[in-house]
Amino acid sequence: QLQFVESGGGLVQPGGSLRLSCVASGASLDYYHIGWFRQAPGKEREGVSCLSSGDSTVIADSVKGRFTISRDNVKNTVYLQMNSLKPEDTAVYYCAAVHVTRSSWPVVSSCAPNRYHNWGQGTQVTVSS
Repeated sequence: QLQFVESGGGLVQPGGSLRLSCVASGASLDYYHIGWFRQAPGKEREGVSCLSSGDSTVIADSVKGRFTISRDNVKNTVYLQMNSLKPEDTAVYYCAAVHVTRSSWPVVSSCAPNRYHNWGQGTQVTVSS
């Protein structure tokens, strides 16, 4: 079964950068649509950016131009490069995936959390001066 372990979070000043990593085990990411999600205190979990098995991407308007999702299928790892961080980016960040036979990209391209599975434990990102 596919499992994820996220890392790379931490405390960063506004305007700074972080690169989150999500290492997968138990299955190859080649056949999964994958995504990064976040949940701030008192708020619902939201999609940040999602990436299809064919490398189509969607990204939330709130992070467009600042965040980039990518994958390395050799390392079976998903990344989220976060630049120009803002205090409102503070949240626990999670990765998750859905197998291509379970849902097609048009179904999951909304990057809605309830379409994804195999959640990792999350990594805390805090943006503060």
